[in-house]
Amino acid sequence: MGLFGKILAKITGTAHASAADWEELEAALLEADLGPDLAGKIMIAARSAKSESASQAVITTLHSSLSDKSREMSTERPGAILVVGVNGTGKTTSSAKLSKALVDDGQSVLLAAADTFRAAAVEQLRTWGERIDIDVIHGAGNADPASVAFDAAQQCLARKDDYLIVDTAGRMHTKSDLMDQLGKVKRVVEKVLPVVEILLVVDATTGQNGLTQAKIFAESVDLTGIIVTKVDGSAPGGIALAIEASLGIPIKWVGNGEGIGDFAPFEPAAYISSLL
Repeated sequence: MGLFGKILAKITGTAHASAADWEELEAALLEADLGPDLAGKIMIAARSAKSESASQAVITTLHSSLSDKSREMSTERPGAILVVGVNGTGKTTSSAKLSKALVDDGQSVLLAAADTFRAAAVEQLRTWGERIDIDVIHGAGNADPASVAFDAAQQCLARKDDYLIVDTAGRMHTKSDLMDQLGKVKRVVEKVLPVVEILLVVDATTGQNGLTQAKIFAESVDLTGIIVTKVDGSAPGGIALAIEASLGIPIKWVGNGEGIGDFAPFEPAAYISSLL
C-alpha cells in the first residue's frame, strides 16, 4: 500500500474518524511533498465527502488539480527542445533518454552538449550518444553554451533532423546571470530553429525546493513540460503534482531508473495510484 493508503483506509468507511486520524492524513500528504496548498484542498475534499468516499475524494482532487495542457510532445519539425534544470536532477541523463525515446518513435535526433561549464556533463552526454548511436555536438572546454547550441541548430537544419535536444547548463536557480544565459541560448537557437519545447527536469527527492526552482525557471523561460526523475527509490514524487497544481506546467515524462529505457510518458492515473 502507498504512502498514505493505510491512513485513507482507516478513514474510509468510518463514520467518525478521529482528529488524530485526520492529522495523520494531513501529515502524510505533506510528507509526500504535495505541498500545503494541494494538501489543504485534499483535506477539505476528504472531510466533505461521505466516509465511504474519502479515498475517491482524494483521487478526484488530485486529478482535478492537474494541468489541462497537452502532455504530448510538439510535432513541429524541425524543432529544438531545451532541457533545463539545476545540477544533480538527472538533466543530462534525461536528455539522452528523451533522445532515445524519440528515435524509437521514428524521429531523427541530434544532441547538443551545452552544459559546457561541467566537463563531466559533456563527456557523459557524448558517452550516452555513443551507446544509443546519436550524434552529439559539443565545443571546447568552457565554450560559450549559446555558441554550441547555435552550431548544433545549424547542423540539425543542414542534416534535416527532426529534433535538436539541447542539454543546457545546470544553472543554480538563485543566480540571475546564469538564468540570463539560458535566455541567451534560447534566443540564438531561435535564429535557426523554433524552440518547440522547454522541459524542466525535477528530482522527485528534492521536496518543496523543486517548486521554488520551477517558479524561477518559469519566470525566465516559457516552460512547456516537466520531466520528473528518481521516482524509483523512496522519493514520494508528490512535488511534481504540486508543481502542476501551482503553475499549470504538465508532467510529460517520468524517469524511473538508471537504464536508458527507464523513461516513459507520464500517466496520471498510474502515478497517482502509486502515491496512494
